[in-house]
Amino acid sequence: MIVNPVYHQTSDKLQQELDWITNAKMDSKCFGPLYKKYHEQIFRYVYQRMDDQELAFDVTSQVFMKALSNLHKYEYRGVPFSSWLYRIAKSELYQAFRDRKSRKTISVENMHLFEFIEDFKEEDSLEDKARLTRSLRLLKTTDLQVIELRYFEQRSYREIGGILEITENNAKVKAFRALERLRRLVLSNHKPLIQSVIRKVAS
Repeated sequence: MIVNPVYHQTSDKLQQELDWITNAKMDSKCFGPLYKKYHEQIFRYVYQRMDDQELAFDVTSQVFMKALSNLHKYEYRGVPFSSWLYRIAKSELYQAFRDRKSRKTISVENMHLFEFIEDFKEEDSLEDKARLTRSLRLLKTTDLQVIELRYFEQRSYREIGGILEITENNAKVKAFRALERLRRLVLSNHKPLIQSVIRKVAS
């Protein structure tokens, strides 16, 4: 599977994060690099699920405030700091839905689904994109989330497990089953080009 440098973390980057976290625990002013590194990712995660930009900014701000105030509780578990931020974001989203009695949504259009499509025929692209988008909309929210994390953000199963608060093995099972459900939806359209996209994403 292609590695996305935006999400992939080398051992050097993880060590740099640990240094930032250690410094931020001693002085909150040192939290800036972590905020700068992950604000866009967390905002996108929140915005995709509430489709309200102003509220998404508010929730994202709350996520980082909670992270900073509880940083002394953070324990490194071999995965990027973002895994902890995603767990806080998930909690803050649920709280926002309860407070406002809102309905959870997923914005498929913002998932950058077609970064993996090479040699896409121009005359077919709009139709095929529409078919794949419709198939994704038919998935359950939990399936869509794990597909996004694994196949479009190229996160490791260990990190997905940390984000979803499940075991690494359970993350593998969920990702496989979600992809199979998407595959069945897409194959029902009998479009060879889209079939090749699904095979590429799964490779």
